[in-house]
Amino acid sequence: MDSRFTHSIPTLRCSNGKSENERKNGDEERMSKYSYVSPLCMSGGDGYNSYSTNSLLQRRVLSKAKPVLVKNIRELMINLNFPTYIKVADLGCSSGQNTFLAMSEIINTINVFCQQRNQNPPEIDCCLNDLPNNDFNTTFKFIQFFNEKNITSKESYFVSGVPGSFYSRLFPRRSLYFVHSSYGLHWLSKVPEGLEKSKMSVYITNSSPLSTYKAYLNQFQRDFATFLKLRSEEMVSNGRMVLTFIGRSTIDNPLHRDCCHFWTLLSKSLRDLVVEVFM
Repeated sequence: MDSRFTHSIPTLRCSNGKSENERKNGDEERMSKYSYVSPLCMSGGDGYNSYSTNSLLQRRVLSKAKPVLVKNIRELMINLNFPTYIKVADLGCSSGQNTFLAMSEIINTINVFCQQRNQNPPEIDCCLNDLPNNDFNTTFKFIQFFNEKNITSKESYFVSGVPGSFYSRLFPRRSLYFVHSSYGLHWLSKVPEGLEKSKMSVYITNSSPLSTYKAYLNQFQRDFATFLKLRSEEMVSNGRMVLTFIGRSTIDNPLHRDCCHFWTLLSKSLRDLVVEVFM
């Protein structure tokens, strides 16, 4: 099992934006139906088993997405006529140095582009979002690393944490200029319905029935539609989003190895562990 994860069910993000009683009642209802479900957060701290230490893949993804990020930031600045203030959000930021890589790239791109166009750089409000149980303490210990990355910044930038699910409203209406999310949106808001009989796998495997695939697909479609609707309320006109998440290279076979093989291996490993324990 990957020790970066503090729980073994990779399908749930908790909801927010409700009263405490509503959240409590909703949690109790979910827990009564799925007793094994709890919100997933990455393993905190900066030790050997932490997400911060074991997130090289995510760092490589950020690097590959850099050209798209830079292109959209430049177009944003032009379309908004070089505003004096910009609010930027990184949704699903997790913890560790990776958290600041995208935000640093955004800040440096803005400042370099403003210099090239003889424009005054804006003040930048940097909002880091993840679930309330995320290790924000470790994240903010890397502020010095963040400052060192932003060597081109001549104007002020401000960093804040925004705990909550991105499947709920997080920001005031028409306040966000740019939204970034990397490797976050494939985490669903809840366990898809109709998986009660799928007791041998933690996700889709190459031997799963088509109904399992459709259950995950339907839940993703609902969640992604919710995400887009909420962000449309929060973003300014002509704002931009750059979203990076896992997909598959073929549409002919939804259970193709490229999308689920590592979950197949994880499921088999967990079954082997259970057999060893009860033998």
